[in-house]
Amino acid sequence: MVGTHFWNPPYTVRLVEVVQAAETSPATIERTMALLAEIGQEPVHVKRDIPGFIGNRMQHALKREAIALVQAGVCDAETVDFVVKRSFGARLGVMGPLEQSDLVGLDLTLAIQSVLLPDLDVSNAPQQLLVDLVAAGKTGVKAGQGFRTWSDAEREALERRLDALR
Repeated sequence: MVGTHFWNPPYTVRLVEVVQAAETSPATIERTMALLAEIGQEPVHVKRDIPGFIGNRMQHALKREAIALVQAGVCDAETVDFVVKRSFGARLGVMGPLEQSDLVGLDLTLAIQSVLLPDLDVSNAPQQLLVDLVAAGKTGVKAGQGFRTWSDAEREALERRLDALR
């Protein structure tokens, strides 16, 4: 048994997490990764089956903090997105978080984490803001409203932006 986690849209995000279960043989992992590479995907080996695998765990840790910032009134959704896109988000395509930590120095990373981590959101359930939005039918682009309001023109612009990455 082997799991494969593709990312959307797969024609742009080529990464596929190949998830090894307790019963998975190394040969199955190797064959699966070779097949995915052959069709133009970029497989990575997830050595243990955990909820969310690798990417979703990191993505939802970021989303948890982003939603908490909006819920606490620190900023609005547009500001969160702008800050991510114009700062570390732009860097993530060329340098992963651990590469960046090595670059600036683990001593600086430790110093920052010592101050910052105690203040980060540690919710073990979805924030009430997210729960309330979904309950109100504000489920995002498909509904025309979520954290932000989406006009048809804004939705189409987003689709064009994603299509341009093909």
